[in-house]
Amino acid sequence: MITVGVEEEYLLVDPDTGLPVPRADAVRAAAGLDPVSEEDEVQAELLQAQVEIATPVCTELDEVGGHLLRLRHAIGSAAEQIGCRAALTGTAPVMAAEPVPVTPKARYLEMRCQARRLVDEQLINGMHVHAGVQDRDMGIEVLNRIRVWLPTLLAMSANSPLWEGRDTGFASWRTLVYGRWAVSGPPPVFAGVADYDRRVAGLVNSGVITDAGQLYWQARLSEKYPTVEIRCTDVQLRADDAVMFAGLVRALVATAVQDAKSGAPLPDCPQELLQAATWQAARYGVSGPLVGCEGGRHSARDAVGLLMRHVRPALDEAGDSREVTALVHRLLRDGAPADRQRRAMAEGGLPALIELITTQSTAP
Repeated sequence: MITVGVEEEYLLVDPDTGLPVPRADAVRAAAGLDPVSEEDEVQAELLQAQVEIATPVCTELDEVGGHLLRLRHAIGSAAEQIGCRAALTGTAPVMAAEPVPVTPKARYLEMRCQARRLVDEQLINGMHVHAGVQDRDMGIEVLNRIRVWLPTLLAMSANSPLWEGRDTGFASWRTLVYGRWAVSGPPPVFAGVADYDRRVAGLVNSGVITDAGQLYWQARLSEKYPTVEIRCTDVQLRADDAVMFAGLVRALVATAVQDAKSGAPLPDCPQELLQAATWQAARYGVSGPLVGCEGGRHSARDAVGLLMRHVRPALDEAGDSREVTALVHRLLRDGAPADRQRRAMAEGGLPALIELITTQSTAP
């Protein structure tokens, strides 16, 4: 069974205005986790209005859901204790005139010196899924085979339509903000581990990035764990939607491993077309047409259907089909989280939006 782990980034906001508040240290201290767990499970982020949680390594989706609920509750309760709230939104919907302070770590301070405006506007929150692989060679096979499915995952996850108090017209504005960094977007195809390492070393040696941690591709090999890390999805309002993505990612990785072992050819999708598909997914989410790896236009429902058919055998083998399929059907019926944010803003303005993105932080 392929193991999975999930990381989620949360925004700390004022409960009345929705403005980001730099209270990350206080929230982490109040979260009620022991010091050893805190080191691994609740971490500082680039800006002091953000925290990141990480589940332990899990073998079952029920484990993923249990840990996410536990960690969301700990952070949500700690935030309320100190007078703010933890928001699960891919972008800060409103921002103050003055930037949020950077977390005082040498690496983060250096990033701000290199790209001040980008760091100031890095009020974006993602969900990352780690899936275990047997070795780095297989990790490269997986990256080469799952890259064509990342736009569909992105469209399904879209949860960031608002920025500076206005609708951006994009379902995942986070994707556009993140895409401004030097190394970002869909990963290229690699000839193997040596090719991956050579190209990463070239980027670091160029001085444009300081280390492999600044490889902001939507999928990459983890530098810390024996995993591939899928990073294209926005953080989710609901914990069970996060579980759904963990199941889909695991199934994609399992399918890629099986295809690699059987010698199936790599999916053929030029980098420029994959970039265009990513932009289209960020633009529409599941509320408009998506671009397939062959260049054709698909309805969101058809694109998700293609994904589900691709991973069905892996879902069945893991025992995840029933849960993941039910959650996918709900998403197609109700829309992506971006659609829920827009409805809340249209019906009740900023107060309704704040209620939506913060009360979900402790809900199943």
